[in-house]
Amino acid sequence: MKRYLVECAVVVGLIAGTLFVYGQTLEHGFIDFDDPFYVEHNPQVQAGLSRASITWSLTTMAASNWHPLTWLSLQLDTQLFGKGPRGYHFTNLVLHCLNTILLFIVLRAMTDAVWPSAVVAALFAWHPLHVESVAWVTERKDVLSTFFWLLTMGAYFLYLRKPS
Repeated sequence: MKRYLVECAVVVGLIAGTLFVYGQTLEHGFIDFDDPFYVEHNPQVQAGLSRASITWSLTTMAASNWHPLTWLSLQLDTQLFGKGPRGYHFTNLVLHCLNTILLFIVLRAMTDAVWPSAVVAALFAWHPLHVESVAWVTERKDVLSTFFWLLTMGAYFLYLRKPS
């Protein structure tokens, strides 16, 4: 029971620290580099989720990339939060928090070491290298790919423990 409480406290601390470091991004606007093309002036994203926009997301090579989940998540943000930057920044922040928690859980499961896993997760969460991924709406693809990578690592570890 004590270990469970420690792990819960670590998760709460990681989230609180991440919100402290990156919470200010909720007040930021769009960045004039790629955000106009990806979000502000993109009619497919500004339309929110529709049959046409989903089809576009699954088939387009806009921005020289095929990343339908990025487009779909941006469209979902428009649908849920409107066209202002706050909702997009909120989603990036939530995804980064989830990534931090997933990293802690996966490392703790793999190593059975709570505190080293917590330190690594904190370094991951609060390192300046991740500012761009959280603060720049267009970098949604980074927080999304990290999320699925960590889920894959966790699933692979579970498979290694019981390969069936």
